Amino acid sequence: MIEVVFAALVWIAGWWINSRFANSPAAKTQAVKLAVPLIFGVTVLIVWELLVRGLEVSMVILPAPSLIAARFATSIPILWQDFSQTFIKGALSGYIMGCVAALLMAVAVDRSDFLRRGLLPVGNFVAALPIVGTAPILVMWFGFDWQSKAAVVVVMVFFPMLVNTVAGLRETSAMQRDLMQTYAASYWQSFFKLRLPAALPFIFNGLKISTTLALVGAIVAEFFGSPTVGMGFRISTSVGQLALDMVWAEILVAALAGSAFYGVIALVEKTLTFWHPSQRG
Repeated sequence: MIEVVFAALVWIAGWWINSRFANSPAAKTQAVKLAVPLIFGVTVLIVWELLVRGLEVSMVILPAPSLIAARFATSIPILWQDFSQTFIKGALSGYIMGCVAALLMAVAVDRSDFLRRGLLPVGNFVAALPIVGTAPILVMWFGFDWQSKAAVVVVMVFFPMLVNTVAGLRETSAMQRDLMQTYAASYWQSFFKLRLPAALPFIFNGLKISTTLALVGAIVAEFFGSPTVGMGFRISTSVGQLALDMVWAEILVAALAGSAFYGVIALVEKTLTFWHPSQRG
């Protein structure tokens, strides 16, 4: 039980250090902003390791971080193949197709009251459909390879992206639109010089939401049929084999990929929407 005592001491020490950082005059510096989550993450891992070993928790229930790290290090080729199949082929391709289609449809919806009144309610209905219900159907339609996973991702990201883009295109005020008409601007001149820049924060909000939806959709779709490779396939088979360290290694890959994907979109957003109040400070 000595490990449990050490776990409590580590948690108290981590909490104390982070409190001091958060309340220090340098709390808003970039170094402290990076140090606080890093210290918290390391503290959680150490406490996790000590509690699992001290309480003798079975690996089937919860493996220790050291076992997960060892499995990760020895399974890099397998994890890379699964990552390529699920993320690059399935999630990323579906994300690009779904978001581009949603942007183009948003322009059509913006120009047509009929589409706005008819399509958006249908979109809300489709977005509410459970993925575990639609994924098997799309797998049967498009086959067991990455194409069916991309189709699932398209369905998942299309309508959130569409709703955010349509809302962004309607963000400009009536005075701003009247001013463009006063300058005799055409629809496309008004679109590219006024409405699209004003809609960028909404568009990037949809893009960031879709990053997590894309990866989750691709992984879940693989539960219903895939080649003998893929993150969802590996998680499903590893659970059946009680190889929970492999399951957690795949979860770690998914978490790293999702965080990096989100971070790239957020970085692009900060570059293109530096003028927006949300990017200041």
